[in-house]
Amino acid sequence: MRDLTHFFNPGRVAVIGASKTPGKVGNSILKNIIESGYKGEIYPINPGESEILGLPCKKNIGEIPGTDLAIICVPAALVAQIVEECGKAGTGNIIVISAGFKEVGKEGAALEDKIVELCRRYGMNMMGPNCLGMVDTHVPLNASFAPDMPAKGEIAFISQSGAFGTAILDWSLNNNVGFSKFVSLGNKADLDEIDFIENAADDPNTRVILCYLESITQGKRFLEVVGKATRKKPVLILKSGTSEAGVRAASSHTGALAGNDRAYDAAFVQTGVLRVETAQELFDLALAFTTQPLPKGKRVALITNAGGPGIVATDAVERMGLEMARFDPATVKELREKLPAESNVYNPVDVIGDARPERYELALNIVLHDPNVDTGLVIVTPQAQTNPPGVADVILKVKASRPEKPLLVCMVGGRRTSEGVEKLTSAGMPCFVFPERAVSAIAGLTRYASMLVEPPEEVAFEFPADQARVRAILESVRADKRNTLLGTETAQVARAYGIKAAPSCLAKTPDEAAEIAEDLGFPVALKIASPKILHKTDVGGVKLKLDTVGKVREGFVEIIENVEAHMQDARIYGVEVQHMMPPGRELIIGMVRDLQFGPMLMFGLGGIYVNLLKDVSFRLAYGLRKQDVEAMVRETKAYTLLRGFRGEAPADIPAVEDTLIRVARLARDFPEILEMDINPLFAYEAGKGVSAIDMKITIS
Repeated sequence: MRDLTHFFNPGRVAVIGASKTPGKVGNSILKNIIESGYKGEIYPINPGESEILGLPCKKNIGEIPGTDLAIICVPAALVAQIVEECGKAGTGNIIVISAGFKEVGKEGAALEDKIVELCRRYGMNMMGPNCLGMVDTHVPLNASFAPDMPAKGEIAFISQSGAFGTAILDWSLNNNVGFSKFVSLGNKADLDEIDFIENAADDPNTRVILCYLESITQGKRFLEVVGKATRKKPVLILKSGTSEAGVRAASSHTGALAGNDRAYDAAFVQTGVLRVETAQELFDLALAFTTQPLPKGKRVALITNAGGPGIVATDAVERMGLEMARFDPATVKELREKLPAESNVYNPVDVIGDARPERYELALNIVLHDPNVDTGLVIVTPQAQTNPPGVADVILKVKASRPEKPLLVCMVGGRRTSEGVEKLTSAGMPCFVFPERAVSAIAGLTRYASMLVEPPEEVAFEFPADQARVRAILESVRADKRNTLLGTETAQVARAYGIKAAPSCLAKTPDEAAEIAEDLGFPVALKIASPKILHKTDVGGVKLKLDTVGKVREGFVEIIENVEAHMQDARIYGVEVQHMMPPGRELIIGMVRDLQFGPMLMFGLGGIYVNLLKDVSFRLAYGLRKQDVEAMVRETKAYTLLRGFRGEAPADIPAVEDTLIRVARLARDFPEILEMDINPLFAYEAGKGVSAIDMKITIS
């Protein structure tokens, strides 16, 4: 873990490139540090000035050895020299504001590499280059050129975009949102989002960590570090753009289905990160996490004075994986006795349109007292008798008496509800204009709470594997100048890792095929062995259910003739003879290697329609937990078939999960394996295992 104690809370700060000219970055940063209330020593550095903003100027960083934090805002061409001077002066941390590095091209990238090397040499932490700076409101210190100091709060905000960051800071000042820390990552040449997430997770002033990210470059480290951080604090990420890392001319079904963003989804699921789709959702959830306790479950109770919004909220509850709470009979009885006869006393509770604050208070107290309610949502619409400020007062009163349960509010409207909204938000109560946003926030709280209940248990991969055998096969393939394994080779790889595969051998002649078929036992399948032919049936390269020696010889000749007619330039190694296994439920297990996160596993319904149906789930082999393996199977429609559909016996689900684990280890052990498909994998009845029928492996 990087020690960022004196990065955020330095005793001595230097601004290198400080300026007297208002509007210049060096002036804005120095001014912000002074006006933020920072109590430590401040040193402007500019060899051409004697004083800036009332502070005596130093010629260079060498005059103030041992500086905790130096902020560099000089032209890019001078940065390397300044960074080396900082290192020689014993500076602990630097922020490089200057632009003109890898974002501008090859020369800038070389310059960026040089300053990173200097930081490594002198043991300095660096944020940037090409960044806005950082803010810690609790120190307090505003070491940025943002136009305003954000309010003090409990949200750590980490942004890869400086412009997006300043826009959010400006928005926050009008919306009662406070921050503990604000970090502008810039080019992430040294310190990145992983370092700052790790730091914020241990920060007592932070309750929730927000990130706006465009890329993650250290995928394996992200899985290791952020997975631990989310056990301490909720981490919410708005990830823009899509990764091109997995985009290649995919030769496997897995590669074709992986898509640009699947690896990020899998990484966030496995680490417990809550991924959001919009900036609005990011801050809706942040406000909920900083003001509400975590719910004990997913049962939601609604109290509303209008049927329509109540129905909209109910639909959203079910759509987002929550449950409408079923009230205890005593709750229903009390509501029926104390509310008007026209009221609905089941969930959602309709206190009807003429509800005054007292009726809301009555219903709220009764409903939140119910042990079957985990979270409350109050909906207020501005009808003639409604008193939104009064309703806000009673909501805050009830919340104070029941602090252990989350309570969110939706005031649907604008001008007539504004005073009530102001009362609630000023008191730190999340208040939303529309029901769906409120329910989405409840869903986020619930997802995080449920993640904490089940401790992560990483897969141990404790089973014997013949790595030497696999290594020899891959070396042989490379020596043959191929990047695709033959079917018989993939079967050997599978067996080396305990993956059950149909017996097969390679035949060079019709007579040899017939002899192998007799040894393996009938019926057999014949398949063309050619690394250039991936879809064998398309060229007449497959024969099935051959049950005599004569049929095997004839099938061999026909396959060779078919392939030579369709693909004259294809290199043919022979014909694979495979014992035909009894049919089972057809599944697919695959792997494609993502440049950021490493091997990514796929599971789903197999067979010829896999690309059409796309009934698949994904997880990453690194950071793989037992619950991830189980979830991969349960997230698909294949699970319905495996459990037993319309009277069928259940399939051997543990054997399917075991195969996923073995594929994950194979992919981890051999980084040169780029893509892999087992399609179909036959799953048999419970206790009878699985069998890999067709398997493809592509290597680098």
